[in-house]
Amino acid sequence: MSPQNESLNALEESARRDLGAAVKADALEAWRVAYLGRRGRLTQVLRGLSELPLEERRAIGGAANRLKAELEALYQERRVALDEAHVQQVIGGAKLDVTLPGPPLPRGRLHIITQTLRDILRAFTDMGFQVVEGPEIEWDRYNFQALRIPPDHPARDMWDTLWIDYQRDGQRPMLLRTHTSPNQIRVMEQSQPPVRVVVPGRCYRFEATDPTHEWMMTQVEGLAIDEGISMTDLKGTLAEFARRIFGAERRVAFRCDYFPFVEPGMELRIDCFICGGEGCRTCARSGWIEILGAGMVHPEIIANVGYDAERYTGFAFGLGVERVAMLRHGVEDIRLFYQNDLRFLQQF
Repeated sequence: MSPQNESLNALEESARRDLGAAVKADALEAWRVAYLGRRGRLTQVLRGLSELPLEERRAIGGAANRLKAELEALYQERRVALDEAHVQQVIGGAKLDVTLPGPPLPRGRLHIITQTLRDILRAFTDMGFQVVEGPEIEWDRYNFQALRIPPDHPARDMWDTLWIDYQRDGQRPMLLRTHTSPNQIRVMEQSQPPVRVVVPGRCYRFEATDPTHEWMMTQVEGLAIDEGISMTDLKGTLAEFARRIFGAERRVAFRCDYFPFVEPGMELRIDCFICGGEGCRTCARSGWIEILGAGMVHPEIIANVGYDAERYTGFAFGLGVERVAMLRHGVEDIRLFYQNDLRFLQQF
């Protein structure tokens, strides 16, 4: 018997003896590395075959490969046996009641502002409006000038604007939009009447935050342009919206107000659902709660987008989603919506 065969026999005897002594998973893995790993004892024998004469190489190589196959099979059997023993030990040591409920898993939900926004959009889409979105970074032309607010107009003071230090041709400064009305102009420039759209999106204003003001807010603005649209259509649309969002029993009232892009302008109020119109802190003792601004689209805006202002009329409105959410759920501080406090958000 050649020295190489004697070496293989000794290696086999040693491997079987050490395998029998491996009674734990880590010991079994150490055995595998020692004998079958990349630098294991049997692997070294196979790598040394190239130094042997051809006839010995064939004989020793065949024997080494057969031994490798045997040891791998023994390793697999031993691993299965250890796994089964571990399972039996766990079952025997601590009974497992598979009928018990598992640990609770946290459930994700839509943010309260997203829920409210979807309710608002659903109310208008059910009345035939389409949802259109636009850019949050806007040109001054769309955000102000096309809405009858030129650079020197005092109405610009109504919006504390976040300007972007960028201009094209030195005449078109950009900004973070202060309202979603710019997209109404974009829609009219790209389509012909009839137009019925609602425009949701985030808006930004450079102002201090307090319980009723945030520097970022979510708005929904609406626009309807067609032949024969009147104030009656506007009132009916907004009254139906208020009842869908705040309850079928709601009473509504309209009060004159000023917005540069509508004439006449007004605000929509609903009777206070807390006190029933008697007067409380929520309604500032008035019995009414203002929820949005609206009015008939100014004929100048209609003409500037290429429509026939003698033929077409329309109305527009805008509301804050956070304000609606505050009123519906009795939230007194708008800042709570974006502080990411799960104790607050999980209520909704």
